[in-house]
Amino acid sequence: VQLQASGGGLVQAGGSLRVSCAASGRTLSTYYMAWFRQAPGKEREFIARIRWSTGTTYYTDSVKGRFTISRDNGKNMVYLQMNSLKPEDTAVYYCAARDVATSDFDSWGQGTLVTVSS
Repeated sequence: VQLQASGGGLVQAGGSLRVSCAASGRTLSTYYMAWFRQAPGKEREFIARIRWSTGTTYYTDSVKGRFTISRDNGKNMVYLQMNSLKPEDTAVYYCAARDVATSDFDSWGQGTLVTVSS
C-alpha cells in the first residue's frame, strides 16, 4: 500500500485541523489504517486506528474526545480530524497501514507537520 499524507500546518491552541491520507496500490478491505505522530525529541506514538471494512475505531487516551479518525471508501482516503488542539499536539503526523492478520504497521506515508502555537 502506498500512502500520501497531507494537510498539516500551523494552528493556534484550541483550533482545529484535518490531515488526510491517500491510499493506493491495493484493496484496503482487510486493512487497519492508523495515524501515528512523532514530536521533536520523542518516539513515534500511536494515535488512532480504523478497521477499513467495519469502520471500527480505537484511540489512545490522550486524544479521545478531541480527535476523530474516519475513512472514505470511495476515495480511498483516511482522515484525522483534530479539535481542541494543544501545543503538545505539535508533531509530524504519519499515516500507516497493516493487514488485520499481521501485528506490525508496515506501510507508511511520508508525514505531515502539525504545529500548534500557544
